[in-house]
Amino acid sequence: MQTVDVTTLLADLGFAPRTAFVSELAERLRRKLLPGTPETQDASALFLMAAHRRFDAQWMAAVSETQAQQLARLLATDVAADTLRWQHQVMDALAYCTAQIQATGFAPELRLRMDEATQNSRVFHALASDVDALRAAFFSRAHLATAQVPSAAVEAAKADAALEEVLSRYRDRLDGCRQAVNSVYAHLDDHGVSVGMVFRLRQLRARIMRVRELLDAFMSPSPSAAALKLLTRRVVIGQDGKSIGNLIGANSTLLSAKITERSSEVGERYITRTRAEYKDMLGKAMGGGMVTALTTLLKFSVVAIGLSAFWSGFWSAVAYSATFILIQLLHFTLATKQPAVTAHAMAVKLRDVESETALNGFVDEVANLMRSQATAVFGNVFLVVPVVLLINAAVVLVRGQPMISAKEAAYVLHSLTLLGPTVIWAAFTGLLLFAASLVAGWAENWFVLHRLDSALRHNPRITAFLGEDRGARWSAFMRANISGFASNISLGFMLGLIPAFTGFFGFELEARHVTLSTGQLAAAGASLGLDAFRQPAIWLCIASIPLIGALNIGVSFFCAFRLALRAHSVSSANRARIRSAILTRWRTHPARFFLPD
Repeated sequence: MQTVDVTTLLADLGFAPRTAFVSELAERLRRKLLPGTPETQDASALFLMAAHRRFDAQWMAAVSETQAQQLARLLATDVAADTLRWQHQVMDALAYCTAQIQATGFAPELRLRMDEATQNSRVFHALASDVDALRAAFFSRAHLATAQVPSAAVEAAKADAALEEVLSRYRDRLDGCRQAVNSVYAHLDDHGVSVGMVFRLRQLRARIMRVRELLDAFMSPSPSAAALKLLTRRVVIGQDGKSIGNLIGANSTLLSAKITERSSEVGERYITRTRAEYKDMLGKAMGGGMVTALTTLLKFSVVAIGLSAFWSGFWSAVAYSATFILIQLLHFTLATKQPAVTAHAMAVKLRDVESETALNGFVDEVANLMRSQATAVFGNVFLVVPVVLLINAAVVLVRGQPMISAKEAAYVLHSLTLLGPTVIWAAFTGLLLFAASLVAGWAENWFVLHRLDSALRHNPRITAFLGEDRGARWSAFMRANISGFASNISLGFMLGLIPAFTGFFGFELEARHVTLSTGQLAAAGASLGLDAFRQPAIWLCIASIPLIGALNIGVSFFCAFRLALRAHSVSSANRARIRSAILTRWRTHPARFFLPD
């Protein structure tokens, strides 16, 4: 008790040694992997070795104030002197916490994002002087309380008033700091989010709360009980500080919310509500199916070259990405890419889910969404088959043989059969589609965070190369399409390279995309001729196509919707209400999920 530095336990436990997310993650990993030692002057390290279970907080909280006072007398050689020493330590911890708050508040990446009113008030500037004034007022009052002079009572009353004034000013300053932090959050909502920024903001807010906690203990009329309360709280903080999952989850929530919000802006375009929108979606989906037929040709062309596994996967990925981007630029639709973004658009509408009107409106949107998805899948599949057959006919005229050989066609039937692992690979592809949507949301958030659209308009080197007018057009174009480019490129490379990479380790993971699989099946059927339809193999493959589409869409939508619900903090009770309302609508009006009103 006489040799360790208790201020680290009071002021620093639970905070990263450096205000960076990566360094804190590395520190938690180090603490998990390497043992600690009791030979230390750091009270926080020693405390975590003694109180290493969450249960310790329970029995410490059960200790009565009388028992706390008895413990204090047992540990102290001079109760009055040790009480004053403890108050000095708490005061030092307040000073250290305040210095950290001030330093973080002065950091340029935060300071430049505070609103103008907060910057003009300069709430962080006077924190140090407030702590000095609090120290002087408190210990002056403590000295007068022990003084044996006739006027001590009058002077003590004046000191009490002065201490109350200083304390009130300090608390008001902390409220100003908290408002400054909130103004940074508002800026992040408009200009992008980074995990590192969110981490610093959370650390800053936690420091402000720590100061308030220390102030309550500092001014407590019962120092022993206040000290025990602080130690009990440190047990919980210490246990929370060990969890890597909590660190990632707590600091990625805001980023998840921003990713889902940006995805929802795109997802709104894929939900049809009127007959005109329904017909427009069908036309765009048929266009997407037409381009996907070209993807099928490119995929089989790459395979025919006979490259090694990696290069075959790489050039297949390039073919996928290029044709997906072509679909985007032509304003066509690829059905399976919709669910991940439309799920976020749906979750945004759950902000007022407590209202029955809002809940019914959400169920209407679910029906609109399912109808849109069914239309898009039908349009893709409906046109990819005839276009693949036309391409195959053209290849036969030019080369004198079909697009793929009979051996390759047999392999396609073997890989798509309902009796194989097709269902598993279709579900796995749904995960890839969800991952592509995360990449899209992250890329757009990164683009906005670093203000690259502004750089394209104003950077001298860029405008010198493109010209000001063209730079402005490129800026608007990239701002509108960056998420689509990121999603299409990432999805293409995942579809192409994951089988190659996993095959290297002996457990090859494959993808089953409904539109691509339909195109490959059409090519196989064209190669084998009408005789193939007398065999059960091709019918098993045809039967697998609806399941592939359902799993592609269902898994992708489920994952994205769960993320969006978490990002928007929808409770489990409201989730149950949503499920019940959707099932009721399905039983009463099933046609609305497939046909427009």
